[in-house]
Amino acid sequence: MIFLVGGARSGKSSLAGSLATTIGAPVIYIATARADDHEMTQRIEEHRRHRPEDWEVVEAPIDLENALRSSPDGDTVVVDCVTLWISNLMVERDDDTVVGMVDSVIAAIVSRSGETIVVSNEVGSGVVPVHPVGRRFRDLQGRANQRLAKAAGAAYLVVAGKAIRLEAADDVV
Repeated sequence: MIFLVGGARSGKSSLAGSLATTIGAPVIYIATARADDHEMTQRIEEHRRHRPEDWEVVEAPIDLENALRSSPDGDTVVVDCVTLWISNLMVERDDDTVVGMVDSVIAAIVSRSGETIVVSNEVGSGVVPVHPVGRRFRDLQGRANQRLAKAAGAAYLVVAGKAIRLEAADDVV
């Protein structure tokens, strides 16, 4: 797994697309967004315009594990993005269930023979959210990111279109 994490509009999705194309295998793009309003519909359309036409697209706003397990071995899978998936899950599920689903997704990724590129937002670098729902989201997203980064063969922080390879904290100490 290659894990790409960074702020909004940092270049994560573009890098994921470039990496997927470079690998050379068929690409399955798993989209987690929901078109719940006009603005999100426009964002989804913008992403569609930038994806190669030969990529298979699977929409999985909730059941990401099944989408991963259904992807053919050997294909490259791009998951874009964990942040929207977490926000979709937390509406109807408690924190322990969400974290369990993250672990199940990681198990599905690890069991694949093809490369999986996972895109996620870093949401913990700003101010502490004022509202409890915002704090809950930030905490769940942070827990998910830590688990995904730990399981990844390579993890990168993407900032302003540039990628910085991340080291395991255990390797630093």
